Amino acid sequence: MKIRRLDDGVTVWSGGPVPPGSSGITIGSWIIVRTSVAGSRRLIAHERVHVDQWRKHGRVGFLARYTGSYLRWRLRGYPHQSAYRRIPFEIEADWLARRDTASLVARIGDPTFN
Repeated sequence: MKIRRLDDGVTVWSGGPVPPGSSGITIGSWIIVRTSVAGSRRLIAHERVHVDQWRKHGRVGFLARYTGSYLRWRLRGYPHQSAYRRIPFEIEADWLARRDTASLVARIGDPTFN
């Protein structure tokens, strides 16, 4: 278990409690990831987008939008993973994380891109 503080007030906890089937979770400015994926730039970038979303919408606003979207898709008959992938916050985080890590790799030529 390792906890580190990043320069923008974000705390990353490697080896902390993560829901089954997930690689990581963000709660406010805390990013919690499984030890096995702690080195993934894309995952950390994805979770940092969620930190920004929490900051922009606040605790109630973020949770209402996130869970409301998930429940809407579940009530329409979508299974868990399909509903999760349709949450606008997840779509945004995935897109921005892919874009940002791809541009980083293009700049520095990192062969460990994940």
